[in-house]
Amino acid sequence: MNNNTDIVFILQGLNETQTNRQIYFVFALVSYLFTIFVNLTLIVTIVKEKMFHEPMHLFLCNLCVNGLYGASSFYPKLLLDLLSDVPVISYNGCITQIFVVYSYIFYEFSSLTVMAYDRYVAICRPLHYHSIMTYQTATRLLVLVWVFTLLEIAVGIVLTTRLRLCGTHLQKLYCTNWELVKLSCIDVDTTINNLYGFILIVSHVSQALLIIVSYVRIVRAALRSRNEHKKFMQTCLPHLVTLVYFTLALLFDVINSRFGSNAQRLIPLKNIMAAEFLVVPPLINPIIYGMNLHQIRRRVAHMFTRKIHALSE
Repeated sequence: MNNNTDIVFILQGLNETQTNRQIYFVFALVSYLFTIFVNLTLIVTIVKEKMFHEPMHLFLCNLCVNGLYGASSFYPKLLLDLLSDVPVISYNGCITQIFVVYSYIFYEFSSLTVMAYDRYVAICRPLHYHSIMTYQTATRLLVLVWVFTLLEIAVGIVLTTRLRLCGTHLQKLYCTNWELVKLSCIDVDTTINNLYGFILIVSHVSQALLIIVSYVRIVRAALRSRNEHKKFMQTCLPHLVTLVYFTLALLFDVINSRFGSNAQRLIPLKNIMAAEFLVVPPLINPIIYGMNLHQIRRRVAHMFTRKIHALSE
């Protein structure tokens, strides 16, 4: 066993924000509260309205729940760090944050893959959609994705905790698996960790290829039919925007972490870019879907109108 539990890491990602921390704190707090608000609004609307109890909206509700989960792995610790003179995190706290952040990432990507399959069946096989994609099938798919995600994370955490560490400084706003691996002692063999990272990359690249194939067929079907074209613009376009943005933000973080420059002047920019997939998708996903799906938009407006009338009486 490696005696890493007594280690306290220093997070150096906020070193460049010493003079404006109050401003950053207010901005982060408002952003977090607004993220909670827009996601909870969509979740409550979908749960309360029976007309939304169907697979597509179940997947959307699940995406919002995962968005809250991912945002909550980042914002609370960031807010505490902005109030601290020296941002620190314990070894166990770091491992916990890695578990939550990576489970959010893997689950988000797998959920977007399932949503791509759902849209493929809806547009390319519309007559069979309700027999193929039942509510029970959708629920099983989401549970399966969670089980698969937890297995991926569990193996990664076990491989990371076996490493003996010889450093305490993390050049990040939050803990990441690769940053811990880089802190391992010189005599520690990290070959298995690198191999497992490669396996994860191959696994999720395979999911990306599945999504690409699905959307090639979806676009072909949408171009042939005016009705399917409308369905594509309403339900597939938001999903495609979400998927592309999340994938690009994630790819930037992975490539930058492993191959990027360690120049001090680039650290603030790298940290801002690395935090994007924890900040932007949870915020814009419910907005994009809520604005584009007219039924949800109408129900949300109706719900708030009733609340305003009730408060004014």
